[in-house]
Amino acid sequence: LNIRYGPVLEMADRHVLLKQCLKETADSAGAAVSFMAKFDTDQAGSSCHVHISLWQDGQNAFAGDEQLGPIRCSPTFRHFLGGFMQHVSELVPLLAPTVNSYKRYQSGSWAPTGLAWSHDNRTAGFRVVGQGPSLRIECRIPGADCNPYLAFAAALASGLDGIEKKMQPPPHFEGDVYKAESLPAVPASLREATDLFEKSSFASEVFGSDVVKHYTHFFRTEVSAFDDTVTDWERRRYFERI
Repeated sequence: LNIRYGPVLEMADRHVLLKQCLKETADSAGAAVSFMAKFDTDQAGSSCHVHISLWQDGQNAFAGDEQLGPIRCSPTFRHFLGGFMQHVSELVPLLAPTVNSYKRYQSGSWAPTGLAWSHDNRTAGFRVVGQGPSLRIECRIPGADCNPYLAFAAALASGLDGIEKKMQPPPHFEGDVYKAESLPAVPASLREATDLFEKSSFASEVFGSDVVKHYTHFFRTEVSAFDDTVTDWERRRYFERI
């Protein structure tokens, strides 16, 4: 599904309305729709690839003549990408908020496992696409289970901080990110991601300490509930063996 682009708040509204519409339509037909990030072990997950650009006076502020790897862009783009990539690890729970979210990050699955940016490369967590007025960043980390208001807020806060502090992105990556062992990794679990979020001074600065405490409590409650639950996998694995 592609949702037509628009201003950030309107885009978040469209995201939620589409999900609600599909759920109600399915229910009326005696069926069900789920937006779990990983519904089936043997199938690819469901993503929410976020495309983002900044606009000012009717112009894409990412467009420019500066050479960055294989693309031409503005300093605004370079610093926004730098900030987004610099802060994403500590804000991942806002992009992947459930225990199930992290089951999606599997090698070769088209879901990212390494934090790199690359031009039109679907193995990278940050895929840069378009040119000139269509130049944009596609972040492939969020899953279909994300809250768009939180995911977009994380992206904007990170990118704008990058512009303010003139942050630089890492070098452009070429090749298969899944095979690159030296790259920083996407957090492997909600527990790991929550630890990074709770310790993040940036998250407390931009969202406020009360917000960080609230969501940290929520994410840890999710992890605790999962840890206390005996799953179908455990029964299938151990019932006859033990």
